[in-house]
Amino acid sequence: MPWSETSAMDQRIAFIQDVKRGNLSKSELCLRYGISRKTGYKWLERYAAQGWAGLEDRSHAADRVHNATGEEVINELLAVRLEHPSWGAKKALKVVSDRRPELELPARSTVCDIFHRLGLAERRPQRRKPGHPGRPPSLDAATPNACWSADHKGPFKTGDGLYCFPLTVTDNESRCLLCCQAQPAISTEAAKQVFEALFREFGLPERIRTDNGAPFASTGLSRLSKLAAWWIRLDVQPELIEPGQPQQNGRHERMHRTLKEETTRPPQKNLAAQQRRFDAFVSEFNNERPHEALDMDTPAQHYHRSARQMPDKLPPLEYPGHFEKRLVGSNGCMRWHKGHVTVSAALTGDWIGLEPVDDAEWDVYYGHFRVGRLHEKVMQIEDRYGRVNHGSV
Repeated sequence: MPWSETSAMDQRIAFIQDVKRGNLSKSELCLRYGISRKTGYKWLERYAAQGWAGLEDRSHAADRVHNATGEEVINELLAVRLEHPSWGAKKALKVVSDRRPELELPARSTVCDIFHRLGLAERRPQRRKPGHPGRPPSLDAATPNACWSADHKGPFKTGDGLYCFPLTVTDNESRCLLCCQAQPAISTEAAKQVFEALFREFGLPERIRTDNGAPFASTGLSRLSKLAAWWIRLDVQPELIEPGQPQQNGRHERMHRTLKEETTRPPQKNLAAQQRRFDAFVSEFNNERPHEALDMDTPAQHYHRSARQMPDKLPPLEYPGHFEKRLVGSNGCMRWHKGHVTVSAALTGDWIGLEPVDDAEWDVYYGHFRVGRLHEKVMQIEDRYGRVNHGSV
């Protein structure tokens, strides 16, 4: 058999002992141990020169590093660092370059490693990436209200010097602009009020596609925000585009360009006047402006109201009988086996369901939406994007 990682030394000793017994030839023993003849003779030579110690693994590090940073360069860099403890590698390199232009200086990353190795700097912990679900499963909507798109257009100042953050919502299939609401700031409550009015006027869509920013998403468990959790309660699926991929919401982005050109150049004198300008644009965009992708029809000719009505009361969260149910407390955690497990602040005050899937493992649901998997052994939830909740809610 070939050398194994855990018993390589034992097998080398056994090989040498078998050679010394002389029952088999060296070639036959190499074949039995699954090694080449060259390897077998190498270990025999090391044993003959150093005994059993010669069979130990040797370091593969080079005896001499030809591109190692010279001691003189290191001393110059350290002198600058000690003079100015708050300066980083980039500044130290610039000063040494000015002082000693004849020296061949290393890369910035090498200087950082030198400072870290000598205890003159601490490595900053990498920020945990929030993760994302990847490309939306379906970028095209076949019917009206199958998928809406929503976004906050980039802010601008009105004539009174105050910021305006337009919240826009479109229907992807018909290109109908359902809403353009001028808002003084990005707010979950303000956005919820806008969507509640839209749901009552146009009914409920199947999905709403957004980017990964607030208030549509968060950095918490499965990117859920309070607004997205409310959509789930209404049986509306949140759908996130990939970060840095605005083309996945291309129709909405194209509308934004037209909106900017026709309503913000120049901006109106205040938020109320800007809202009147937005309202006029929405009416013209939907009812008068021909759209090339619609064979020069208007969006209003292709859009119709959703058959799914906005309920008067928020539907209760219901789970099958074999599920365990837990209440998410005000701290974003749930009780589990006399301990606490971090869930999400977005689900505070709501019941979640847990379905057993394996030994000490449970799938965690918020209504019909699977948010992750609870691993009992570590008392942590791994969300649907493979991230482990370490305590931040």
